[in-house]
Amino acid sequence: MSTQNTYVGAIDQGTTGTRFMVFDHEGTVVTDAYETHEQYYPEPGWVEHDPLEIWANTKTVIQSALADADIEADQLAAIGVTNQRETTLLWDRDTGKPVHNAIVWQDRRTTDRVERLEAEDKAETIRAKTGLQPDAYFSATKAEWLLENADPIKTQRARPADLRERAGDGEIMFGTIDSWLIYNLTGEHVTDVTNASRTMLFDIHEMDWDADLLDEFGVPEACLPEVRPSSDDDYYGTTDPEGFLGADVPVAGALGDQQAALFGQTCFDAGDAKNTYGTGSFFLQNTGNEAVDSDHGLLTTVGFQRSGEPVQYALEGSIFVTGAAIEWLEDMTLIEDAAETEQLAREADSTDGVYVVPAFTGLGAPHWDQRARGTIVGMTRGTRREHIVRATLESIAYQTRDVAEAMEADSGIEVESLKVDGGAVKNNFLCQLQADIIGTDIVRPEVDETTALGSAYAAGLAVGYWDDPDELRSNWRVDREFEPEMDDAEADRMYDRWSEAVERSRDWARDSDN
Repeated sequence: MSTQNTYVGAIDQGTTGTRFMVFDHEGTVVTDAYETHEQYYPEPGWVEHDPLEIWANTKTVIQSALADADIEADQLAAIGVTNQRETTLLWDRDTGKPVHNAIVWQDRRTTDRVERLEAEDKAETIRAKTGLQPDAYFSATKAEWLLENADPIKTQRARPADLRERAGDGEIMFGTIDSWLIYNLTGEHVTDVTNASRTMLFDIHEMDWDADLLDEFGVPEACLPEVRPSSDDDYYGTTDPEGFLGADVPVAGALGDQQAALFGQTCFDAGDAKNTYGTGSFFLQNTGNEAVDSDHGLLTTVGFQRSGEPVQYALEGSIFVTGAAIEWLEDMTLIEDAAETEQLAREADSTDGVYVVPAFTGLGAPHWDQRARGTIVGMTRGTRREHIVRATLESIAYQTRDVAEAMEADSGIEVESLKVDGGAVKNNFLCQLQADIIGTDIVRPEVDETTALGSAYAAGLAVGYWDDPDELRSNWRVDREFEPEMDDAEADRMYDRWSEAVERSRDWARDSDN
């Protein structure tokens, strides 16, 4: 395919907003546009989005980005989609309208249902099939709630038939946000293997929807999308030339956001790993064609799949609070903005024995302690804000080592270098510290929008815009590499003290506490 004056577009639909990015053949950003959308909190612990607002914003950002760079839609060789994972909605096949707001991945309304599954000893069976620890985070209990509780008036029928009955007839469609966007772009009801693997309805070994799980959650098979490769040579569909773009552009790639970052970081081989530092951190390691069961608190998930090739699996460690710990420093007026942390941390030779455990919402992988709480230990009268700031940055590095050690124990694959992305990696002090604490090279790329880049790569490969993964590897350019400088024994000593600090944070919250 000629790549002159042609590009690949990526829709990056996130939890707080929607971005459209256009990349050229070198993987460089040509143009982008961004819009936020409303967050709805109908009750404590409930989080919803309006799917129609998300679709309207998607059209807006595509048109804005193309207009800003004076690019015509027919110059797009393909469009890829990446999305907030697990967020779930149902919509009417006839009208194309959602029957209820989307239930967001953060939503906890189905926690009681998950606790029932655990009480009924069903958790291990679900984990064996899906690779997931049963949690309200995933889509299955959200879909079940929607089928039982969504307002039937919104289906606009004379007889407000039971939603589950209509879903069984294929009149109601289930999907995650990727499916919703692809449906609106192409008219096709599909999802990709990575998003399917986060629903808790999909057997990642058989690579198919699981009849027993569908029965458990009362989700009819007729309402489900077709599961396709993440990079699909047959395309999911094309945009309508009579529609808002005025061109028929192939939509040919989709990945959930963390898997998209794995793909964008060109982690194509077993052992390749990346960590995305956002509000929390998501550490994924490619385990090749083997779905590695975790005995150390990690999730087993689908990494990606290209047309005609075996699935690549991944281990995933979810760390709840990393970037949010820096925001906490701002909230406490210890810093004015995140950029200050690097200089303040350098002003202290050490933390002077202070450890911060930022378990503000409990501890995620590999500890999984919902009752842990934020803790500062080791303070003296001489403790200054520089010590607290440095200890907070160190906590990000220690939590990443927690997950790295669990990964190595589960997979038997040593993390030889870790590719990093996300806002926090602009901090050189943190990157060097991360290299020292894990004892591995930390590699920061030039293009840090790796989530959008990954979905663009998936779509571009499918249409022949890029020939093969080797061509993408040659696009991947290092901004800076950080090698371990600290003595191993010193790093181990600091990490052992961190582990003691974690123990002091655990099981702190009580039901009687506010």
